[in-house]
Amino acid sequence: MENSERLGVGIVGAGFMANFHVTSWTGVRDADVVAVQSPRAESAQALADRCRELRVGDARAYTDLRELVRDPRVDAVWVVAPNHARLAVIETIAEEVMSGRASLMGVAVEKPLGRTLAEARRLLEVVERAGLRHAYLENQVYAPAVTRGHELVWARGAASAGSPYLARCAEEHSGPHAAWFWDGTRQGGGVLSDMMCHSIEAGRYLLTPPGANQSDWLTPVAVSAQIASLKWSRKRHAAQLAERFGDAVDYTRRPAEDYAHATITFRNGDGDEAVIEATTSWSYVGPGLRLTFELLGPEYSMSAGTLSTEAQLFLSREIRSPEGEDLVEKQGAEQGLLPIVSDEAMTYGYTTENRVVTGDFLAGRQPRESLKHGVEVTELMMAAYLSAETGQTVRFPMTGLDGFVPQVAQGTWRPGQA
Repeated sequence: MENSERLGVGIVGAGFMANFHVTSWTGVRDADVVAVQSPRAESAQALADRCRELRVGDARAYTDLRELVRDPRVDAVWVVAPNHARLAVIETIAEEVMSGRASLMGVAVEKPLGRTLAEARRLLEVVERAGLRHAYLENQVYAPAVTRGHELVWARGAASAGSPYLARCAEEHSGPHAAWFWDGTRQGGGVLSDMMCHSIEAGRYLLTPPGANQSDWLTPVAVSAQIASLKWSRKRHAAQLAERFGDAVDYTRRPAEDYAHATITFRNGDGDEAVIEATTSWSYVGPGLRLTFELLGPEYSMSAGTLSTEAQLFLSREIRSPEGEDLVEKQGAEQGLLPIVSDEAMTYGYTTENRVVTGDFLAGRQPRESLKHGVEVTELMMAAYLSAETGQTVRFPMTGLDGFVPQVAQGTWRPGQA
């Protein structure tokens, strides 16, 4: 269906992720960013100015969320607020819609959907009660290398030899930008909560046939996981965090995991066993953010990695340049042979994600990557935390995860204790 209209998008949040979304909007044709909101007026205004600079929308800056939702130019809202504020934001949006003070086509919510399974389910319930279409903003399932590899594996490999049985997905970098990410009580955990949601959903996507819903194709059977604080709770590096963030981050008393690994077993639609190996790390030392994906089947495999770049830069030891992230996100060096990720928003999937979701909202379709997927991913992450805490494999179907709060999220976890 051809759409002549344009979608007016309001973005809630003005931090690192919101800036990534705005940057990606240069590749979105049928929508404009017309409003941004942050409790901090200077942050909201800076992001609105960036929208105009990139010519992706004449964005109005708000500090009041209700004013943004009531703006008649806003047709849909992208919620990119911090984890601990996300549910309250959604409840406010839903209240405005149900009261008739606002009219929206849909709402899109950044990962992870909730800090606990109960929180994720509550968020979905609120959105559905308001009658809104919804999208789970999981960018990696839109990354071009992932989507093209997925398409070819299933068309050329699985069609002849059978469905794939193992997906390996990893996301690794040196640690987050903002203090709240390091705080398990506000973020909902450490690197497992922050990034394993990516690896789990990318793995589910790769293991599912094109056109099928991973919720229908994959039935979880068991989860086994480990977490650790390998780097940042060491005295020297905990001191670095304290120097960088002040009293807000104290890894000598309130650490969160900087490494997590999970093995998730499913029964697929063919009745066969399929496995995701997910690895995430804030203790990775390298050129910058590293995303890797592998998919293996009976007679085939595919792989992709974001640091295997087409362009590279070499700077000799004679050159002293300031620290920055102009070559790659979470850049770790300014000398030597350095990879250049030429279009990070496209490579990591943000551009296609936002183009697809805006197109779905405009056409009146429910996006395929829905908040229901976000609930399922949260359930698997909570099972991973439970497995790491108990040292035992968690088996499905499982009851009781709704009331489970990871020790890291409670601020009571101590590294080295099962």
